[in-house]
Amino acid sequence: MKHQVLFFGDLHGGFDHCLAIVEQYRPKAIVLLGDLEAPEPLQNMFDEVRKLTEVWWIHGNHDTDKEHYYTNLYDSEMADFNLDGRVVEIAGLRIAGLGGVFRGKIWHPNDACWNYFSHEDYIKDAHPRQLWNGGVSLRNRSSIFPETYMALRCLKADILVSHEAPSCNRFGFSVLDRLARQMGVSAVFHGHHHDNYDYSPHFERMGFETYSVGLRGVCALDGTVLKPGEEDGLNECRIARCS
Repeated sequence: MKHQVLFFGDLHGGFDHCLAIVEQYRPKAIVLLGDLEAPEPLQNMFDEVRKLTEVWWIHGNHDTDKEHYYTNLYDSEMADFNLDGRVVEIAGLRIAGLGGVFRGKIWHPNDACWNYFSHEDYIKDAHPRQLWNGGVSLRNRSSIFPETYMALRCLKADILVSHEAPSCNRFGFSVLDRLARQMGVSAVFHGHHHDNYDYSPHFERMGFETYSVGLRGVCALDGTVLKPGEEDGLNECRIARCS
């Protein structure tokens, strides 16, 4: 049961471990938690994996660093497997996705209000030089817009996957706590911070479980680390040295 869906932390162009993990655990689906930095169209990177299981994804902030990172996701044969802003039944579970990051130019949750509610609002206000391919700038295609967040609040799910972290992470956001509770999820899985934190002391307060999946790490549905992230523990060491 715990291996029916596996969660893969930020890949940052490193895909070599994916097939071996899928062959070992035989999940019904895997979910990629952003910052893929795919050097080729995504279906090329997961050709063998997709013969064994479904592959779903959300984007991260670095997936708009270069044009080809973006197009290798959104113009790929796997574009329809993007979970951002919707709920999909996967392996018997309702999984919701929120890709990207909060940026002050669009919306910083600690501010009283947002600058742009939707892509449409941004486009109306932007100078043509601020647009990319006739739409939102490339960088801000990995920004979280309130429109996406608000749409998710009206839906119900079992699991929420996000690139950003809830408030139990020192760099996390309480608006993600509220979203998770409003959607009624039992667990949140996130990437972005390249580490595996023990959030268990916060579970009762938050009302749901949260799991951080490290750099190229892999996590099971119950939070079990199947492959440690390549930087797991380094952030705690840095903090200890600075204390």
